[in-house]
Amino acid sequence: MFENLSDKLERAFKVLKGQGQITEINVAETTKEIRRALLDADVNFKTAKDFTDRVKAKALGQNVLTTVSPGQLLTKITHDELAELMGGQSAGINLGGNPTVVLMSGLQGSGKTTFSGKLANYIRKKGKRVLLTAADVYRPAAIDQLETLGKQLEIEVYSERENKDPVSIAKNAIAHAKQHGFTAVIIDTAGRLAIDEKMMDEIAAIKKAINPQETLFVVDAMTGQDAVNTAKAFNERLNIDGVVLTKLDGDARGGAALSIRSVVDKPIKFIGTGEKMEALDEFHPDRMAGRILGMGDVVSLVEKAQEQFDEKAARELNKKIAKDQFGFDDFLEQIGQIKKMGNMKDLMGMIRRGQGDEEHRHPR
Repeated sequence: MFENLSDKLERAFKVLKGQGQITEINVAETTKEIRRALLDADVNFKTAKDFTDRVKAKALGQNVLTTVSPGQLLTKITHDELAELMGGQSAGINLGGNPTVVLMSGLQGSGKTTFSGKLANYIRKKGKRVLLTAADVYRPAAIDQLETLGKQLEIEVYSERENKDPVSIAKNAIAHAKQHGFTAVIIDTAGRLAIDEKMMDEIAAIKKAINPQETLFVVDAMTGQDAVNTAKAFNERLNIDGVVLTKLDGDARGGAALSIRSVVDKPIKFIGTGEKMEALDEFHPDRMAGRILGMGDVVSLVEKAQEQFDEKAARELNKKIAKDQFGFDDFLEQIGQIKKMGNMKDLMGMIRRGQGDEEHRHPR
């Protein structure tokens, strides 16, 4: 993800390579290239300008230490400002309430129903008993899709195929959850091909009736500034709690991820990076900034590994290796575990780039 942006930022920092000090001229040249890279990534113009102005001001206000090159210093400043631009701190999901109620919103084709399944799987791992709810009364295929996901995950799906009132379906689902011991309810609502008043009225009515702990807006990251504008329109009407960016694995530019927080003033809470039910990550601005700048994200890589490898299995594997009993079947099992961690290209993106180029390393 963000390959184009990463490459262009890397080229921008090369302006400072070999230079011994920060000057107004070389910083201006570098920040000009950074701004161009952000605009090419479909970042909002005002956001890009404000960002580079802050980077320039901070760079000119600091002296370069003898152990830190100008390139390293500007990379560090850019990293911190990118993290701040995307929200600074990660914003977790609110799992309070009895049951926890999460309302999904978004346009048709954004991956909302698939994300509902992923979120159900995620919340279940937090110790909740989850009920998925099909509240899209316009597309029978949406109900079918959710029921297929529920069967795959072994999570119950609540639906009323003959009921055309999504408000009553949502209320009935919560009542069903309370009656049958479910501790979390995810409500998948109807999407549209474009924003329209009828859709907004409907989703607003559902939210008012059920008062959810979380109202999440799901958007396709590959739509760039359209994603940001749509998120802004939904937030103005629904006062959403957070944004979910889907299809981020296919987004080489990154404009939506970089712009949403500054334009909408709501955090990105999750990112989707594939079709598998495990392809869901909490959004950490500082880690994402590191990945954009080629610094890697070892923390997330370790977390993904921990999700797939349990301690008991690891001990058994160590015993086999120690006794020289590690066979082809064991090797295949390890490959299978790695595949469960996600797309290999994304996993490689979590490892620091440019190991041989000292100029671009993050100063420690």
